[in-house]
Amino acid sequence: MPDALPLGLAGLVGYLLGSVPFGLVLTKAAGLGDIRTIGSGNIGATNVLRTGRKGLALATLLLDGGKGAIAALVALFVLGHNAMLVAAFAAVLGHNFPIWLKFKGGKGVATTLGTLIAVAWPVGLACCASWLVVAKLFRISSLAALVALALAPAYALVFADPETAVMAAGLAILGFIRHHANIRRLLKGEEPKIGKKKG
Repeated sequence: MPDALPLGLAGLVGYLLGSVPFGLVLTKAAGLGDIRTIGSGNIGATNVLRTGRKGLALATLLLDGGKGAIAALVALFVLGHNAMLVAAFAAVLGHNFPIWLKFKGGKGVATTLGTLIAVAWPVGLACCASWLVVAKLFRISSLAALVALALAPAYALVFADPETAVMAAGLAILGFIRHHANIRRLLKGEEPKIGKKKG
């Protein structure tokens, strides 16, 4: 049990950092109201983009990714590799199920990419590249995210280690669960294109 306390601490800090809803904070600060009443109701960068404010969407993307990266790196330097993996996963959980918003958060794509860049930068960059290629070809954010998430465990096996691959697989499963409605729309050909306002 000696590792339980530091791992639990890493998970708690990661969760709390991940649960900061930057999309909501930024849109409210910009006078746009509650982002949860706009478009898909999501607090992430893709929905912020539907407000027409590209700068806010970019800021949301960077901050959501950054909070995951910070959680992972702080845990690494203070508590070690295993704690980093726990904090990274917990940060995405925090974004998806934030305590401040009654556990109703985003889908965790930006936070996942941020954590992967921090945990193993070749894995994170490969996932980002995969997202960009699919997004460029199909102009569908959710499809790009699902492809990047699905490839993350394989990238981790090639560029990192089995422990990171397991964490990446967990993030991929979580991401697919959070995208269940998007998957249904994709199968029906009804998923909106990037930049298109929804609702």
